[in-house]
Amino acid sequence: MSKIKLLIHEVFRQGEVDTGKNTKNGIALFLSVYLKETLQLSIDEKTLVRYYDAFIAGTKKEISIEPYKLDILSKYVGYADFADFSRTFVKKDETANKTTVKINVDEDEESITEKFSKLIINITNEQHFKMPEFVKQNGMGIVGIILIAGVFFANRTQDDKKQKPLIPAFGQLLGAEPEPLKEKNCMYWDKSEYRLADCEDKNPRHDLKPLDSVLLKHFKRINRKDTLNVNNALGVTWYSKFYGNVEFFTMDGEDPENGRELRASTAYIIQKYAGK
Repeated sequence: MSKIKLLIHEVFRQGEVDTGKNTKNGIALFLSVYLKETLQLSIDEKTLVRYYDAFIAGTKKEISIEPYKLDILSKYVGYADFADFSRTFVKKDETANKTTVKINVDEDEESITEKFSKLIINITNEQHFKMPEFVKQNGMGIVGIILIAGVFFANRTQDDKKQKPLIPAFGQLLGAEPEPLKEKNCMYWDKSEYRLADCEDKNPRHDLKPLDSVLLKHFKRINRKDTLNVNNALGVTWYSKFYGNVEFFTMDGEDPENGRELRASTAYIIQKYAGK
């Protein structure tokens, strides 16, 4: 399956999660509004439906997609750009193809712990396994590889025990002291979206609340109300009305600035408070 095809599959899968809809037109309508408001990608519903027909349903011939659109669609599903998606994405419902490399240490090398006498390294296809440059230059050979593998194994053990992440363990071999990294498990509302924050953040302007990954990624205030109309906003936007002022949002919840519960946008509200 091509990377573009995988990307379109993932975009519509994420759209189905975000909207709760399972029809291509309903998801395409939501994506058209959301991508324009949050990622500044102007793409109409019909174009997205054509992508669906070409890359998912297979009822039409696959079409070309401009590189900048691929980059923005990749951002929607959580990647930096299309190159990042192509390099790192692994489809969840398919077993990744792997190449197995076995390294056997001679039994008479008593200095190597028995735990590492047989090392198996799984390399996922399209991921590049590179020998560290300092290993090449210093000719560390098989023993050096085993030592590095042991360091990575130690780091994985730390993760399994749910301890705070440390600086790369190889640095410890060089004498560096481990330094715990601060985890950002809180967030705050920044005018039109939630942003990550350290729970010990003392900034009085940040009204911290526990991290909610769904709200962080998908809950946005729609800044350009003039782009909304009944065709693209009905059924996929929500609003808050406070002292005559109406604000529109990309998902249900409550208005972070006044705590009022959001309501699904109606045709009347959209026509009166959005558009031109």
